[in-house]
Amino acid sequence: MSLVNQLISHANLGRMLSDGEVSQYSPTEIREAIQQLVANDNNDLAYALGDAGISLYPNSEDMLAINGLLAIMRQDWRLGVDYLEDLMTLQGEHTQPFTYVMLVRALRCNLDPARALEVVRKGLKAYPQHTDLMAESLSLEGFTDAIHSTEVAH
Repeated sequence: MSLVNQLISHANLGRMLSDGEVSQYSPTEIREAIQQLVANDNNDLAYALGDAGISLYPNSEDMLAINGLLAIMRQDWRLGVDYLEDLMTLQGEHTQPFTYVMLVRALRCNLDPARALEVVRKGLKAYPQHTDLMAESLSLEGFTDAIHSTEVAH
């Protein structure tokens, strides 16, 4: 029985899988199950599985990435930032452009445009032609320029 089917079967009985049952699956299998749950609009089960997965595998790239996205889906910007920053630390110079973009967006939503601008600049150093990073940079540059001109006017 697949992890998703097992989760749904247990949920229909009013219970969740134990950590021991979830630990039989790899971080990749858990991430794929979460993606399938989200695709099928079973977000509550996806969140619960994400929580179990990150508690079992706190230093897994798969778990940090998917939990970062789940936090953003829940609009828990601070938690999303935390997970994505941990993921970037783990990946180092191998951080993917999508991770930079998602972290920038989470930082913007968390009302930290200065830090978002730092991250987008770092991302553009690694991926200078990435269109989403360039767009985020232009938007943030315009935003910070507007803030500075407002501060000068006062």
